[in-house]
Amino acid sequence: MATAAAKRDYYEVLGVPRDADEKTIKDAFRTLALRYHPDRNKEPGAEERFKEIAEAYAVLSDPKKRAEYDAAGFPGVAGFGPADLFGGADFESVLRDFGFGESLFERFFGGPRRAPWRGADIEVEAFVPLERIARGGEETVRFRRAGTCETCHGSGAQPGTQPRACASCGGTGTKSTSHRDKGIHIRHVTPCADCGGRGTVIEQPCPTCSGRGEVEREEAVVVRIPPGAEDGLVLRVPGKGYAAPRPGGPAGDLLVVVRTAPDPRFARRGADLWRIQEIGVADAVLGTELEVPTLEGTASVKVPPGAQPGAHLRLRGKGLPRRGEHGRGDLYVQLAIVLPERLSAEERALWERLRELAKRRPA
Repeated sequence: MATAAAKRDYYEVLGVPRDADEKTIKDAFRTLALRYHPDRNKEPGAEERFKEIAEAYAVLSDPKKRAEYDAAGFPGVAGFGPADLFGGADFESVLRDFGFGESLFERFFGGPRRAPWRGADIEVEAFVPLERIARGGEETVRFRRAGTCETCHGSGAQPGTQPRACASCGGTGTKSTSHRDKGIHIRHVTPCADCGGRGTVIEQPCPTCSGRGEVEREEAVVVRIPPGAEDGLVLRVPGKGYAAPRPGGPAGDLLVVVRTAPDPRFARRGADLWRIQEIGVADAVLGTELEVPTLEGTASVKVPPGAQPGAHLRLRGKGLPRRGEHGRGDLYVQLAIVLPERLSAEERALWERLRELAKRRPA
């Protein structure tokens, strides 16, 4: 893979807009892959161009990887090794009709492809208070996942017995057929129907896990919330996802989606905070000084005379940190003028007097 400094934006590589849907991304990859595949294109640089196209497709075709790339750019996917980065990409179904989808990963990205046996990711939401988002800090996340069954130690077989290799597929978990069409070698690989793609058959299932080899339990992890974490930021915890479907495969990851916890004082808009503040008619007309809450305590804000309903006052730097940038957002106080519902006789007389005076005011 190219270094981050030398890379081009993945959307630019495929020539698609940033809001492209799954079909648009797949069609763009197929067109470019067929143009630059080294089996077809013998020009210098075709193989490197093909690798660049494959890497862009591997990220943009995976919703989780794409979300991390959209949020943080190349650093968002920098932690993936080749097998994890390319493993989830559906190269086979896109290119198999042209005879070179099956071996693409092994041929161009070094080593056997283990990713089909990688465990699935788990996604959970963490609702984080505004104060922690402002300062950053640790958040405990609880989730449920299947772990190794302690009775059968993950084999799925009753203690004292062992799974046997599937006779139909020889323990590979797959079956393949091939034929030639107009000179093109086409190979189809499908999961073995007899063992469900596991490669083994369990004749005496474990009574605890019913042959699954795992049982579900609650777990907890501590994640680090960066100051100013955006709503929707995805934090990856490697190896805390589901176990691999075959022994020896890597577990998936835990994807923690940061959400801003509801707060009765503020609404969040990016790095800015908004608050609706009620004031009386007299304060709006004459002006006043308010004490309003902030994330650090309270602050004073002046309401100018003649403030109108819906007007907002700005407290600079009283919002959230701007992640990856200097400075903080602002706190906006939107005024809601409260009208009296009941009047005493004295108050009514004063309002009637004010109405008369308003009628005499020069236009």
